[in-house]
Amino acid sequence: MDFNQIIDRHHTGSVKWELARQHAGQDAQLLLPMWVSDFDFACPPAVQAALSARAAHGVFGYTERQPDYFAALLNWANTRHGLTLNKEWICSVEGVVPGIALLLQMLSAPGDNIVVQGPYYGTFRKIITLNDRLLLENPLREVPGEGYQLDFDHLEALFRDHRPPLMILCNPHNPTGRCWTSQELERILTLCEAYNVMVIADEIWADLILPGATFTSVLHLGERWHSRLIVATSASKSFGLSSLRISNFLIPEPGLRERFQKRLNAHGMDAFNAMALTAATTAWQEGAPWLDELLAYLADNRAWFTAQAKALLPWAIITPAQATYLLWLDCRALGLDDAALQEAMEKKAGVIPSMGVGFGPQGSGFVRLNLGCPRHYLEQALEGLMRI
Repeated sequence: MDFNQIIDRHHTGSVKWELARQHAGQDAQLLLPMWVSDFDFACPPAVQAALSARAAHGVFGYTERQPDYFAALLNWANTRHGLTLNKEWICSVEGVVPGIALLLQMLSAPGDNIVVQGPYYGTFRKIITLNDRLLLENPLREVPGEGYQLDFDHLEALFRDHRPPLMILCNPHNPTGRCWTSQELERILTLCEAYNVMVIADEIWADLILPGATFTSVLHLGERWHSRLIVATSASKSFGLSSLRISNFLIPEPGLRERFQKRLNAHGMDAFNAMALTAATTAWQEGAPWLDELLAYLADNRAWFTAQAKALLPWAIITPAQATYLLWLDCRALGLDDAALQEAMEKKAGVIPSMGVGFGPQGSGFVRLNLGCPRHYLEQALEGLMRI
């Protein structure tokens, strides 16, 4: 697979490439978008072929998941992550975010506190606040040269003082790229058990692990925790299928699963996109070699950009990561407020990043850059950043 190939995404409705004007104005067409977390590579050839064959069939009536969909997902979880899942656990939803929003409604009441680790994925704040809940931030601790660590004392204080019913755990973590260890996950779940907190674990980045790193799912920790766990997964991040939306919420506890399935039915979410099913099934069945090539390319991208930044951008500090194709860049040495930092990125560097302040107060002074692109774009971005 030639991941260096430049594919023009204009005139395709791409949020990343065409909706940047909402953020950067009319001049956005002259800027390099490195914000939205999808990548600029074609999806696996096997998926493209399967989609073409499905399109050629020509009939797109109501569609349900077939046995091969479940078998492909279960096999992927087992061979890729060493997880033994039960088919009965799987509740499929058109996207991880809609599923989390429904769970917020199901597991909490208006006015309740919902815990997230900051810096946090900005969409978590949106769905929490628009559902009339309160975001309760457990800031991660910065450790120079090591990245981010969980603050367990602060987390316990939040649980004790605010009694939240629910926590959203992002693992691997967006935007920092941190994979939580089994010991960290067990400490989280022990606190959740002590204070009766449910956990939604967003594990959508689980396949995108960097060399030498290890991903641990909360489901690796055993049945003791099943009654308070819901795990969200999808093929979308791994294989570039974000607009072919289907996700899976793994719910081991039968009563909880029944409640969620009733909520899905109550919202009319009882049929699925035929092309999304085809794409995800084929990706899990045939996409492993392609993904391995992609991971090697992404690791090379990160290593190259990190080395160049250290040599040429004296103000930049790159956060060590174990996963994702996202780079969390500390720009605080520039001494700019967030508005001035955005202006510098766009008007001097010619780059549209995700501004760190969009990830909550812990993101102030940072930007998130998307390294899931051909190397040429990284070279262009570096040249621009050198002008700051």
